Amino acid sequence: MNNKFDALKDDDSGDHDQNEENSTQKDGEKEKTERDKSQSGSKRKAVVPGPAEHPLQYNYTFWYSRRTPGRPTSSQSYEQNIKQIGTFASVEQFWRFYSHMVRPGDLTGHSDFHLFKEGIKPMWEDDANKNGGKWIIRLRKGLASRCWENLILAMLGEQFMVGEEICGAVVSVRFQEDIISIWNKTASDQATTARIRDTLRRVLNLPPNTIMEYKTHTDSIKDNSSFRNTKITL
Repeated sequence: MNNKFDALKDDDSGDHDQNEENSTQKDGEKEKTERDKSQSGSKRKAVVPGPAEHPLQYNYTFWYSRRTPGRPTSSQSYEQNIKQIGTFASVEQFWRFYSHMVRPGDLTGHSDFHLFKEGIKPMWEDDANKNGGKWIIRLRKGLASRCWENLILAMLGEQFMVGEEICGAVVSVRFQEDIISIWNKTASDQATTARIRDTLRRVLNLPPNTIMEYKTHTDSIKDNSSFRNTKITL
């Protein structure tokens, strides 16, 4: 596991002073104030690492979605149902979000957390995703929280070593099982998808007989399902 994440979890995952956090953010943003004033008020301020923070290679955005199971979902209604939690640019900013979020194992109903690179929507049709696919691992109840944390720390720490191929990750809480998946840009690149699969096995410490499934987003669009009709590999 990436050491800087382990160290910072201990420092920053407990209760912390919200005022101190806000003042740190304000200090880091002072130098941008004048620039921002001259820009359009509707333009979102760029998220940047604060002073002395550990920058990530990419900015990432947390999303959350929940829907009524059994009801058909069009891409338009899905987009309306997905809520953006926030974007972060450093290890410290990540822990501020994550330490206040409900763990996947404590979610109820038909819920999903998504963590994607900033600018990529967690939708099959997004330009960054449309030629890609995802590895899917189905988990028995009780494992989602640990696996999700290990997966996103590996992603943020660039442990997959596949250049810019990784788009994001999803944990899907369902009634009988939980499902985690990691999305990549190019479904046809078998060397890349194999490397992602092997890294997943390692960072999640999966048993050798764990079933892993890969599904292209093109196939997901065809059958309007993330998880049906998947290709199974051991």
